[in-house]
Amino acid sequence: MRHPALLALPIALSACSTTGDGYPSLLPRPIESRDAGEVVRPDPVVTPDAALDSRVAEQLAAAETIATRFRSLAMEAESRVAVARGVAPGSDSWLAAQTALADLNRARGETVEIVTALEETAAARLQAGTPAYPALDAAIASLSRAAAEQAEKVQALEDALAG
Repeated sequence: MRHPALLALPIALSACSTTGDGYPSLLPRPIESRDAGEVVRPDPVVTPDAALDSRVAEQLAAAETIATRFRSLAMEAESRVAVARGVAPGSDSWLAAQTALADLNRARGETVEIVTALEETAAARLQAGTPAYPALDAAIASLSRAAAEQAEKVQALEDALAG
């Protein structure tokens, strides 16, 4: 009786590539020697967009104005929080510190609004199938960091007032 694996051997050997004289070759088949690496595509060329550049510049200028105001409000809030530390909630100095923190938070919110507007612009470009715009992406990254730093500052002052 023949072994079933031996019956499959001629079929398996016929799938191997052969040399000109009919014997199986040990060389790789064409499919085995192709490059299986990821296809590298060049970055798409971004055409300059003067309107978008202008809008990004306007938003950056507005964010800088807000950042300047935020720094001023932060100094005021720090002094009011320092005075209100350890004072009972509801007292005049505690309320003044809370008001200063609210003003500071409002300025931070304005920065977040600018980031959100720029992110919406980037999302609309993506949905339209246009390539990423480096100036827009850089502005979003920069202002996102600024908004995060502002949030940390507000949180630190709120923690200081609570502690």
